[in-house]
Amino acid sequence: MLSNLSQQPEDKILALMAQYRADPRDTKVDLGVGVYKDASGHTPIMRAVKAAEKRLWEEEQTKSYVALAGDPGFSDAMVSLVLGDAVARDAVAAAATPGGTGAVRQAFELIRMANPKARIFVPNPTWPNHLSILKYLGMETVTYRYFDSATGAVDFAGMQEDLAGLTAGDVVLLHGCCHNPTGANLTLPEWQAVIAVLNDKGAMPMIDIAYQGFGDGLDADAAATRLVAKSCPETLIAASCSKNFGIYRERTGILMAVSQGQTAVAQDNLNFLNRQNFSFPPDHGARLVTMILNDDALRADWQAELEEVRNGMLGLRESLADELRKLSGSDRFGFVAQHRGMFSRLGATPEQVAHMREHHGIYMVGDSRINIAGLNVKSVPILAKAMIDAGV
Repeated sequence: MLSNLSQQPEDKILALMAQYRADPRDTKVDLGVGVYKDASGHTPIMRAVKAAEKRLWEEEQTKSYVALAGDPGFSDAMVSLVLGDAVARDAVAAAATPGGTGAVRQAFELIRMANPKARIFVPNPTWPNHLSILKYLGMETVTYRYFDSATGAVDFAGMQEDLAGLTAGDVVLLHGCCHNPTGANLTLPEWQAVIAVLNDKGAMPMIDIAYQGFGDGLDADAAATRLVAKSCPETLIAASCSKNFGIYRERTGILMAVSQGQTAVAQDNLNFLNRQNFSFPPDHGARLVTMILNDDALRADWQAELEEVRNGMLGLRESLADELRKLSGSDRFGFVAQHRGMFSRLGATPEQVAHMREHHGIYMVGDSRINIAGLNVKSVPILAKAMIDAGV
């Protein structure tokens, strides 16, 4: 039977990581992998996480299963973090998942259960795994314009034109903040315009928010998600704790379903999907997040360190934009400083990306998406010189 299987396409980012590891050059720069790194290239454990782990080790009394939807305390803490007081708590069904990816997968499956004919409108570009999961599930996708490579900004006019094709029962996938892979975000007035289209067409928003706190701050980054949740009849939200808590390997995420009058049936179906896919969700990371969010001292330390991370990335953005301004004699790369989150798309062609990799040891994805957190004071000038040399 196994002989009937076919080879799956190689993951481009994993292949890029392998190339980077094999490169003997001391000056090589890894801008491909999507994890936060400090100035030394290390992905640290946050102070509050370390403190919570020590406390958990001392206090935890059992490794028995939690509920199908995970610990209710985790759901309460995350709903508060993401949604604040935008909607009543009893209007939100929630279930813990293995990472933000697990939340995205469960959201798509929930949509398919509710409406097998639903079309999923997906931004072009988006995180590649969105499209991979949808293809695997056999769900119909429609792309809408999102990014203008010439300006490095959101192509909002194109987005509006494409969303005009929505019909009742469709779902629009949106990035809550820090768009991956471009770093370009909608403004709040643009979000309001999108909400008007969604409600006029009878379409449902699905928000993937994986980088809350990495852009303009915890509340500012959640503002759009909160606006959508309180303005639309129904909203699905897939949230990740991997980045803002730095607990990538603990696989900690949550799926929320916001509705009026359908919370009980939504919760029942979230529980059912968890049971079918993995039974009980992992608890270690969720427990740490809950402890941090519910303890004033731990939360304060976590938020302080998160601000250090956020400001560090903003500083790197500004440094790169400044260096490129000096070398190019123009401000055509000013968008890099305007983008938010870990990623930016530089507007380089695949050939220019290959040139930078071959001649300068700069490793980025073929579409020229870079992880800003992969830079440091020494590598910013190296990247800027490589970009100009490649003719970007």
